[in-house]
Amino acid sequence: MRVRAALVAAPGDPFTIRDVDLAAPGEHEVLVRVTAVGICHTDLLYRRMWPRARTPVVLGHEGTGTVEAVGAQVTRVRPGETVCMSYRNCGACDTCRAGHPAYCDSAGPLNLSGGRADGTSPLSAGGAPVYGSFFGQSSFATHALAHENNTVPVPATLPARVAAPLGCSVQTGAGAVCNVLRPHPGEPLAIFGAGGVGLSALMAAQAIGCDTIVAVDPLRTRRELAVALGARAAIDPGSGEEVPAAVRRAAGGTLGYAIDTTGRQDAIGNAVAALRPMGSLVLAGLGGTAELDVSRIVTRGISVRGTVEGDATPADFIPRMVELYRAGRLPVERIVTEFAFDRIEAAAQAATAGQVVKPVLRMA
Repeated sequence: MRVRAALVAAPGDPFTIRDVDLAAPGEHEVLVRVTAVGICHTDLLYRRMWPRARTPVVLGHEGTGTVEAVGAQVTRVRPGETVCMSYRNCGACDTCRAGHPAYCDSAGPLNLSGGRADGTSPLSAGGAPVYGSFFGQSSFATHALAHENNTVPVPATLPARVAAPLGCSVQTGAGAVCNVLRPHPGEPLAIFGAGGVGLSALMAAQAIGCDTIVAVDPLRTRRELAVALGARAAIDPGSGEEVPAAVRRAAGGTLGYAIDTTGRQDAIGNAVAALRPMGSLVLAGLGGTAELDVSRIVTRGISVRGTVEGDATPADFIPRMVELYRAGRLPVERIVTEFAFDRIEAAAQAATAGQVVKPVLRMA
C-alpha cells in the first residue's frame, strides 16, 4: 500500500516527507494506521549516525494508532483496537524468557538493523528499498508495520498525544523509578536532566510517594516545569554553585537515589558526588564515555547501573502507566507539544534547541 513517510536520505539530513510503499503484514505482523508519534532523542541521534549504506531510512519509535490488519498468526491484537507501539524483542532468548526483554539478545538486529528479522525491509520507493522497521515500527509515517509483541492495546479514549510517548520516553523515565530504583515513599531523589525522560521520572516518583525530588537542568523553562510538576527544587548546574552540595541541601541533607538522563560526564560525576553512602545511580541517557571517581564509588558503596526502556516489559508496564494517567498521577500531556506531521523537521529543531520537551506529531 502507498503511505506517507518522513525519510532521512543520508546521515544528518533533514526529514523529508515522501510517498513510499509498505508491504502487507507477515504472519506475526500488525498494520497500524498511525494517529500520533513522539519524537525521541534516540530518533534525532540515529538520524545523525545511521549508516549511509542503509539509507534512505524511516525512523520513529513512539507510535500509536489503530490496527487495520493483522497477519495470520497474530493473537495478541485485532483490527479496530487502539495500540501503543514500543520496542521489539525476540521473546525466546534466555534474557527474554527471564522477564527482561529490554536486554534481548537480538535487540540490535530487531530494532536497529533497518529491516525485519529476515533482513528484508517492508518499505520501498519506486522499486528501490527504503530501510525501516526501526524499533520494529518506523512510525514516522501514516501507517507502520509492527510486530504483535511490540503492540500493546490501550483504551481508545486515551488521548493520542499521551499514548504515543508511553512507548519509549515516558516508559524509560517512569520505569527507571518504578522498576529499577524503587525508592521507598518519602526517600529523596535527584534527577539530572529535565527533558522527556527526566520529567517522566519525576512524575512517576511523585506517583509512588517521593515527596522530595530535586531536578537539575540548565534550561530555566525546564526547571520551572519540573517545579510545577512537583519538584521541591530545581538547580541550574551553570549557576556557579557546587552542584553536589546544592543537590544534597535541597534534598534535606542526604540523597539516596539519583537518575541521569543526559549521558553527560559532568552530570554523571555530580550525581555520584551527591549520593550518600550506599546510594544508587541509574543511567538512562545515551552518551559517550565518562570518567568516574572509582574511589568514591568503592569506598562509599555506591551502585551505578544503566537501564534500557526503564527495564519495562511493555505489555505489563504500559497498562500500568495508563492507570496512573487516568488517576491523574502521570500528567503526560503537560510535557507534550503537538505538531502536524508535515512539520516534523520544525518539531525536531524545536526539540534540539530545547524549546519543547516532548514533541508529538499528529497525523491528518
